[in-house]
Amino acid sequence: MSIPDQSSVRNLLLKSLPAEAFAMLAADAEKVHLPTRHVLVESDQPNDHVCFIEDGLASMVATSVEDEAVEVGHIGYEGMVGSHVVLRTDTTPNRTFLQVEGSGFLVPVGTFKRTTAEFPAANDLFLNYVHCCDIQLAQSALANGRYNMHERLARWLLMCHDRLIGNDLPLTHEFLALMLGVRRSGVTNELHIIEGMRAIRATRGNVRIIDREKLEEIAAGCYGVPEREYERLVGLPIRRPVTRKG
Repeated sequence: MSIPDQSSVRNLLLKSLPAEAFAMLAADAEKVHLPTRHVLVESDQPNDHVCFIEDGLASMVATSVEDEAVEVGHIGYEGMVGSHVVLRTDTTPNRTFLQVEGSGFLVPVGTFKRTTAEFPAANDLFLNYVHCCDIQLAQSALANGRYNMHERLARWLLMCHDRLIGNDLPLTHEFLALMLGVRRSGVTNELHIIEGMRAIRATRGNVRIIDREKLEEIAAGCYGVPEREYERLVGLPIRRPVTRKG
């Protein structure tokens, strides 16, 4: 299945493209199902396609030489997987795979490069997106160094909520531990703290956001900067509206 008309896509980058650039990408694109654990970018291997996610959640993971791993970013309908291609880099040490199943549009790397070469405005849009990813990573480093565990967990939950449909986040403790770089038992304790503040309800394999405003209060200052930068540069909001008692 190819990309439908531009007004009906959910991906915010595709929506923001100039019409002619969108048409060039759409001509060679294919809509695909993205199951959980499906790898979109393998570390140190060239990828044939970039992926514009329509729904679901992809996780970008950095791994040490000793196989220690931590999530360094996640991508939903606001972004694209394979953004290193924007910087004319064929490979990346980071690995990206699906944490929450969904769907997306695969675009051959060759088509993507032709589009950014022919349409400078499209190239600028994707460079702005890469900049937003850099800001997100910088804010993660700030959060890790200056905020406590439940504030950091609240931030990641808000970021997941921004990228998934509805108030139920199908997130395992294993994934949350990967996001925070802690043991699963530590995640359980932190979820209980946030539950006690009546911001979420956590069950096996799911976290329901019941009071987003409270969750933003818990995250304090470690949430919001990349989201504001994304809206400023891409022109569409990623940040979800406040939700209470969902």
